[in-house]
Amino acid sequence: MKISFAEDMRQIDACVTETYGLPALALMENAGRRSAEEAAEMLGGAGGKVFAVFAGGGNNGGDAFAAARHLMNMGARVKLFFTGEVNRLGDAARAMHDALHAMGVEIRPLVSDRDWDRLRVSLRFADGIVDGLLGTGVHGELREPIVRLVGEINAAGKPVMAIDIPSGVEADTGRISSCAVNAVRTLALGLPKVGHLIGAGANAAGELLVDDIGIPHALLEGEELRQSLITREAAAKLLPARAHDAHKGTCGRVLVVAGSLGMTGAAALAAEAALRIGAGLVTLAVPEKLYPVLAAKMTEAMVVPVPDEGTGYFGGIKALETVLSLAANADAVLIGPGIGRTAQTSEFVRLFAADVKAPLVMDADAIYAFRSHLDALRDLPQVPILTPHLGEFAGLLGKTADEAAGDLLNMARAAAKEHQAVFVVKSACTIVVYPDGDAFFTTVGNAGMATAGAGDVLAGAITGLMRQMESGMTPLVGVYAHGRAGDLAYEAHGNGLLAGDILRRLPQALGELVNIPV
Repeated sequence: MKISFAEDMRQIDACVTETYGLPALALMENAGRRSAEEAAEMLGGAGGKVFAVFAGGGNNGGDAFAAARHLMNMGARVKLFFTGEVNRLGDAARAMHDALHAMGVEIRPLVSDRDWDRLRVSLRFADGIVDGLLGTGVHGELREPIVRLVGEINAAGKPVMAIDIPSGVEADTGRISSCAVNAVRTLALGLPKVGHLIGAGANAAGELLVDDIGIPHALLEGEELRQSLITREAAAKLLPARAHDAHKGTCGRVLVVAGSLGMTGAAALAAEAALRIGAGLVTLAVPEKLYPVLAAKMTEAMVVPVPDEGTGYFGGIKALETVLSLAANADAVLIGPGIGRTAQTSEFVRLFAADVKAPLVMDADAIYAFRSHLDALRDLPQVPILTPHLGEFAGLLGKTADEAAGDLLNMARAAAKEHQAVFVVKSACTIVVYPDGDAFFTTVGNAGMATAGAGDVLAGAITGLMRQMESGMTPLVGVYAHGRAGDLAYEAHGNGLLAGDILRRLPQALGELVNIPV
């Protein structure tokens, strides 16, 4: 499924009318009906329930008018509040408004103190709320009385169904400049929007549902839409079945360069993740001082000591020569988990990345090594895959985490193009962005995965897939399998899940992809 910006949907809506001859009223009717159905489902049925419905002056308000009518037809009682001006409504929204007026529905404004008193009473006795105030046109700070109204809606503590996007969320970024409605569920019309999935908008949206509302699918699948969801089906299509005559050599020789004094766990997690995702042979290169610990800990991976002059860190010409020699026989290389941030280690990373020929994944402190050395990324002999979390991504670009979160997709696109790297940015929704501008958003994962070591497992999983499928697509399958394994772990452990719980469920997540029909 594609993901849209607000302008994309405006163009699609226009094309529905101009090319297909479908009136805007038909789409609005479909949107209202589906919104009513989802609002009713949110409460276990509409019959006998009371809904406070909020309509703004744009098309989102028209959808809310239509939803109110359908809820009434389902047996609900509706209290309808309108923040716009009737004479400024578009034709379709005006028709929906007039239909309610003809039914004798009281459409209440919010002007006087008495209006606001009635609003608070209605919210107190409502079972649920339908938000159709602002839609996808929001950008920047909200104005009064919308700020006040959003505050009243959130303070009521009632379940909210948002039409298209929660009011106050910027559709293109997920940014909330002042405030936004906190929805239990959101029905995206046509396509999900970028703002549903990243930034603060991901929290405000609640459960995300999508309905095409009758838009021809050719318009929803256009090549000009450069953002897509990583669904189970999409990941399965990318992962080929393993041949019957496969052996460990054909399933991938992976080198993991990881670990430093005090950070042996990251190295172990990354190496085992590569194995759990199906790599045939994994070599774990570690500073010599760490070798006894990791050799005892790791059974299936081959642990190789790298000269470290007793420091417990990577650095120096002997270490570089040793690791480059190991990389010469690898199908893929991961560098970074737990390697530390000493000046010697950062220089080691940059020199290694400039010389290694195998597909390269860089995580954590390997990404840190390129701060203030961004030009070196573009000069690498391959297109590297970088797997930063939001803070690491922001730091690499010299930004704050808030700045990066405020415009994550555009910032990641610009960085991928300028520095010729694939970025796998771990945030509220992990996104994969390629240098050509294509971007992919995961559909799996949960808040319980905000735990130390989860990123090491992801980096290992992406690298471990390299020989098993087209190497450039491994971030998509790796991100999906990692998130699905996290969801399986969450079912058992909730927010107490550990990175090792994700690790142990990677085979199950991978097995689901191999066995489902595509």
